[in-house]
Amino acid sequence: MEIKERILEKTHDLFMRYGIRAVTMDEIATQLGISKKTIYQFFTDKDEIVDAVTEQEVHTSQMECKRFQEDSENAVHEIFIAIEQMEEVLKAMNPLIMYDLEKHYPKAYKKLRDHKYRFMYQLMRQNLERGIKEELYRPEMNVDIIARQRIESAFLAFNQDVFPHSKYKISEVGNELGLFFLHGITTAKGKKMIDKYLQERLKNKPRLYE
Repeated sequence: MEIKERILEKTHDLFMRYGIRAVTMDEIATQLGISKKTIYQFFTDKDEIVDAVTEQEVHTSQMECKRFQEDSENAVHEIFIAIEQMEEVLKAMNPLIMYDLEKHYPKAYKKLRDHKYRFMYQLMRQNLERGIKEELYRPEMNVDIIARQRIESAFLAFNQDVFPHSKYKISEVGNELGLFFLHGITTAKGKKMIDKYLQERLKNKPRLYE
């Protein structure tokens, strides 16, 4: 693995564990067993590393979402896959990451916002339109409004004013909000799909997406 890739991988791991602000350039260097001088050969400062890690994370997320869309059995299954994947990510994520990005790293946070309101919005619209065609989602809903609502609710777990991190696990909040969303948009046929995938979870079968 190239040194630059190692730096990004280790930095990503440290951010996920401790949050962004808590991780220093010294710690990144120590964890990698290299000097800060070596890091500065590839990145001007910590802001540039944060920006690169965020861009890499956005790219990975987009590739995974496209796979979920292609490999899912139906629209409800696609959402279940996304919920499961997000639950696993959130379990390993320090909840302060989003706060750190928004407050201290505006350039990187803009990349996340663009991903949220462009890529994720379009993906959600496609899922809703697919579900309507499959008669799994209510046909009378306003797709634009519901897509935007879902995007916002997906990030609500990070809001400490609503869900204090000392009281709630963001992975559990994300899971509950995802299921609540599905129940609100599905038809009777779609609810049968929800029950099916929930039963598979309860029986401890392999994850819905391997």
